[in-house]
Amino acid sequence: MKRAIIAPPALSSAALTELKAWLGISRSADDAELAALLRTAFEICEGFIGAMPLQSGCEETLDASGEWQVLSARPVRAITALAALDLAGTRTALAGSDYEFDIDADGAGRVRLRRPTGQTRIVATYSAGLAADWAGLPDAIRHGVIRLCAHQHRGRDDDRKAAPAVPPSVVAALWRPWRRMRLA
Repeated sequence: MKRAIIAPPALSSAALTELKAWLGISRSADDAELAALLRTAFEICEGFIGAMPLQSGCEETLDASGEWQVLSARPVRAITALAALDLAGTRTALAGSDYEFDIDADGAGRVRLRRPTGQTRIVATYSAGLAADWAGLPDAIRHGVIRLCAHQHRGRDDDRKAAPAVPPSVVAALWRPWRRMRLA
């Protein structure tokens, strides 16, 4: 499986404004750097909680199979299209009668083919995310993103130690109730 973000989440000015207020920054010279920190924090958040915080458009390449296949991003909001993918990379849209999809109560999206397509791969197009925008995020996730950005911003010049693989404990404590655990 290979997932790609085709429509990244819209980072609202409210998120940047909140981060700047937390850091005590009033000038706009650092806005690009702070926006990059926000994007990174959302990626770290997704890795930690197992769900996309902000709604994004995704495409995922899967095997062309009659078996149910689970999409990698959660929670899935909508599965909008399925297309067959040939070896040259050309896509052919599949008719709605050629496949089935399901989104369960936990937000897991699943797809399967009803009949063979003649190709070995398919591409599923869907949207996933906990909230449509910054204001719709749960307070703990929003505050954890701000705190992680602040942590990264303040430590940007500290070359003495490598960046940790996990978020700081105060951020992890905020996000832990939202964490999805998977048994392997």
